[in-house]
Amino acid sequence: MTIEIVAPPAPSYLKPMLLSLALDAFAEIFTPPFRRVLYKTLALTALLLVFVFAAAETTLTHFLVLPYHWLTTGVTLIAALALLIGFAFAITPVSFVVAGFFFDELAAKVEADIDPKHPGATPLLGAQIRVTAVFAALALALNIVALLLLLVPGVNAVIFLIVNAYLLGRGYFELAALRYSRIEDVARIRRANEWQIFLAGLFIAALAAVPLVNLLTPLFGASLMVRLHNKLAAASAIPAKS
Repeated sequence: MTIEIVAPPAPSYLKPMLLSLALDAFAEIFTPPFRRVLYKTLALTALLLVFVFAAAETTLTHFLVLPYHWLTTGVTLIAALALLIGFAFAITPVSFVVAGFFFDELAAKVEADIDPKHPGATPLLGAQIRVTAVFAALALALNIVALLLLLVPGVNAVIFLIVNAYLLGRGYFELAALRYSRIEDVARIRRANEWQIFLAGLFIAALAAVPLVNLLTPLFGASLMVRLHNKLAAASAIPAKS
């Protein structure tokens, strides 16, 4: 039996619906259950970012051997600046890795609030690893392109926002969908609703672009995409796990 996945035919209400979902998701970040997870995500995100930064700096110092001290100092300073720029781009994949650790805990809380009669289920570890691995590969490839366009005025900020809207929208939605659907169906569900998911991803990308505030990205992304999946599931034929 073939189940057709139909995107909800509702472009007229899409924008107000997404804005409402985003506001509800942002407000939920500051509830006690989410605050408890926030402390854990902040600690883990900071730890991972420090590890990435330290590893990059150590590798650079080890392999950077120049004949003149002043040249070494200059190259080191330039490299440090490049690492700081790369730090901003690292927020996206690192925050998603962090989200993978706590997503089920956050999703269960959101589901209990919006639809307690139909809670999701923790997906298989293999499915979660698959989604995370695909995300990591895409994040690496697309962020390299974004970095190459960094020096193009008027384009870099737009590209950065579009790339991260696609990545974060796709990644968080797939984690939300995995709680209700088989891994084989998740990609089809995403493609059937890709426009809505991308627009929701813009909200997450906008938050991820704000220094320090972007540390809230895992919580906001989880809450928003669980809510969006719930809305889309009510409006389209999304197959459930068997």
